[in-house]
This record gives sequence, C-alpha cells and structure tokens, in this order.
Amino acid sequence: MSSKHEIRKRVWSRLQEQKVARFPGAEGRIPNFIGAEACARVISQIQFWKKAKVLKVNPDSPQRAIRQKALEEGKIIYMAVPRLHSDKPFIELNPKRLKCSAYVASSIKGAAKFGRPVNLEEVRKIDLIFCGSVAVNRKGARVGKGGGYSDLEFALLTEERRIDRHTPIVTSVHPLQIVNEQIPMTEHDIPLNAIATPDEFIEIKSPLPRPKGIYWEMLPPEKIADIPVLKNRKQRLVK
Repeated sequence: MSSKHEIRKRVWSRLQEQKVARFPGAEGRIPNFIGAEACARVISQIQFWKKAKVLKVNPDSPQRAIRQKALEEGKIIYMAVPRLHSDKPFIELNPKRLKCSAYVASSIKGAAKFGRPVNLEEVRKIDLIFCGSVAVNRKGARVGKGGGYSDLEFALLTEERRIDRHTPIVTSVHPLQIVNEQIPMTEHDIPLNAIATPDEFIEIKSPLPRPKGIYWEMLPPEKIADIPVLKNRKQRLVK
C-alpha cells in the first residue's frame, strides 16, 4: 500500500500534467481544479444538500462556489479559522446578518472580515460537512494536504456534540483525484459519505469507522500548545 505522501505526490503531479490545476498550482495544497464551480451545481440537487440548514465547509478555494451557493440559499456556514489559531476557532457566516454579498463572504478574506468568530459552544448543530481533499477512493477514504486540521475540527465538534455519526461528510474533487487504490486510514481520519465531481455525485456506504473524538496520544505536544482550544481542553482534562 502506498503512503499518504506518495498518493498526494502522484495526484498533484497528475493534475499539473493534465493542466486542470488552477494558479498557483496543485502541490502542497487542496488543489483548486477546473470544474470546481460545476461541483456546486451537482451538489445542490442532492437530498443531503436540500435538507441541510447548517453546514461546516472547509475554507479552500475549490469549495468557494459551494460556500457561495449555500449562503445564497440562506444556509448558515461555519468555517474554521486557519490552523485553529484562535480561542474562537470557527467563523459563523449567517446570510441574515451578513453586510456583504454571498460572493464576497465566500472568500477567506471576506469571511474573516464579515463573519462572526465563535467558540465551540456557540456553534449550532451541523447538518452537513464539506471537506477538501487531495485524493479519495470510492470506499470513502481520503487524503488531505497533511496538516490534519479537518480531522481535528471534526473531533472537536464531535466532542461538543455538534455533529454525530449520521452527519454526512462530503468532498468535491476533480475526477483525476479519485484513485483506484487503498488509502491508509488511522483512527483520527474522517471517512466520506459522498464525493462530488463536476459530472457526478457518488454516494458511499463506507465501512470505515468515524473518529470518536480527540486522540490525544496521537497529537504532538507542540501542536496542542499551538492550538488554543486544544491547549485549554487538555488543561481541563489534567485537572
């Protein structure tokens, strides 16, 4: 089985070679691909989407059209603060309170300027999760860019009971990001319930277990120290 790093490198190279990665390129990031906007149109026809009123969406560029469409339809969005470097680790985008267009608010800069920073206790119950991916397979396994922040956000929201085992987890990718091989998954990795491409919506009945919360033994001490919400939570556990 290939390592996550090897899978990332292959997918990043494939997107570059096929010229479907937008500026500034694919490597080292959740790649912004040609056709990302079409994924939002595909997703908007799905029952997952139609029923959802509150979404957690990653802040990466390829999911911007999804964020914009959600806001235009009156859905509330929670985006994580970059690297969770705040006591208020999420930004709430509520269309009823925004003093800008959905297009502006859907950008990282717009969300930071016009959104409302909130702590974990202020986050509403999440109906649907969108995460960015570098590579996925049809069994529900995924590879992110390697920071582990999507998994940490999921763990924190799980422990706060803002998401549960039935909350759908969806990603949007270019077809070249779907790999026909095993992807190594650990206890803290989040599995997918569905994959959206510009042309199709792939529902998955994944056999992979979901993380039950924070796996402290797998977190380096320096990462805990760098993330205020983790540092505070760890201190409470020690007392």
